Amino acid sequence: MIRSPLMTVMVQAVRKAGRSLVRDFGEVENLQVSLKGPANFVSNADRKAERILQEELSKARPSYGFIMEEGGEVDGSDESHRWIIDPLDGTTNFLHGIPLFAVSLGLARDGVPVAGVIYNPITDELFIAEKGAGAFVNDRRVRVAARRNLADAVVCCGMPHMGRGDFGRFAREYGAIAPKVAGMRRTGSAALDLAWVAAGRFDGFWERGLSPWDMAAGIVLVREAGGYVSDLDDGDKMLAKGDIIVGNETVRRDLLGLLRKA
Repeated sequence: MIRSPLMTVMVQAVRKAGRSLVRDFGEVENLQVSLKGPANFVSNADRKAERILQEELSKARPSYGFIMEEGGEVDGSDESHRWIIDPLDGTTNFLHGIPLFAVSLGLARDGVPVAGVIYNPITDELFIAEKGAGAFVNDRRVRVAARRNLADAVVCCGMPHMGRGDFGRFAREYGAIAPKVAGMRRTGSAALDLAWVAAGRFDGFWERGLSPWDMAAGIVLVREAGGYVSDLDDGDKMLAKGDIIVGNETVRRDLLGLLRKA
């Protein structure tokens, strides 16, 4: 486990935000039967968790800036460091009472992610990584899966949905990869997808149309778990371009090749 002062600050913040989400998640099922539904309630839960994160992190590192899903960008006097926050990654899952969502907190130094925490408060799984210190889930060191053949791999992907993304392109990409692998998955939380690649549960993952807060923490986790991360042009502009592909060296390379052909 990483015991640095930075990681202590990050873990305390996400756990406090996670406790708030657990309380609110317990109310979602009760709201499902109402005509209005739980959408407004979930939006409030999201904003509340973000406020908790911002307050906790500001107390510990008052000079750092923020990039937040709900609150936008907030400059700090320290121009090199920025927290990148998604207080509730997997909002649709949360809305429907599906226990696959996470708090995602990354720290970027000069635009490069250097530390990340992804926390599923329902399962109490805490994924952490800091540059040069490895990746862990709870107290256990994790590594990306060693499988080299796509025929043995389980691959996760994001999927365009109503009003977002190019479904035709996704269908071509899915059609190129699905027949070549052992299984395909789609969880609804990019942060957890990246964490699960780091933990060796998924062999690879790709998605388009993401925001920095979806990826920042997971990028550090995958890299510190021995994985390879790039954008879909085989570069390192994931945060700027909004697309990502990860896996061990062989799986990432072979998936990228199939996507390019598609």
